[in-house]
Amino acid sequence: MRKLTLIIVLQVIVFCVFAQSKTKVQISTEFGDMIIELHNDTPLHRDNFIKNVSNGWYDGTLFHRVLPYFMVQGGDPNSIGATADQSLGVDRCTKIPAEIRPHYFHKKGALAAARLPDNMNPEKVSSGCQFFIVQGYKHSVAQLDGAGKVIPPKHRAWYKAVGGYPFLDGDYTIFGQVIEGLEVLDLISAMPTHKNGGIKDRPTEDVSMTIKIIK
Repeated sequence: MRKLTLIIVLQVIVFCVFAQSKTKVQISTEFGDMIIELHNDTPLHRDNFIKNVSNGWYDGTLFHRVLPYFMVQGGDPNSIGATADQSLGVDRCTKIPAEIRPHYFHKKGALAAARLPDNMNPEKVSSGCQFFIVQGYKHSVAQLDGAGKVIPPKHRAWYKAVGGYPFLDGDYTIFGQVIEGLEVLDLISAMPTHKNGGIKDRPTEDVSMTIKIIK
């Protein structure tokens, strides 16, 4: 009986360890690497991202949309080998049901799924390929009070001390977080971008990426 009890206890411990472990991925660019930890409680997005990375679908894609103090967006498969005047970002990927969790918010380094706007996508379903990483900026108390959202105290602390973009909270699925390499995010965000036409917000020089699973 004691032996059986011990076996059960060990099985529970092993289960808990594996349940709590998180997959990490590395996004590599010419500016350096970002290490991202994927959230386990957004399993549809996590598993889809792992599948895309494992298949090498992101290798050679571009950060095709860069908005300083907001976010950088990538993952469009059409960006591989794209010409300098090619418009990017039209989403033809599979869609994933929203997994919006109130405990995740758009602090700096948050990895979120891109999607079509509410007027075309009231259910907030996500792109199965395109994603963005939040840069944002540090907010004052007055800015947070005027954000039009109820922002929990701990989230407010992050937005004041580290930065982010609270205006998106509750509207996009966040499925990971940059845990190393935020300076790479800042460097990409500092790239000059086109200001007009179909290539608006695309960097004037391509910033490509490769992604691999590291744990």
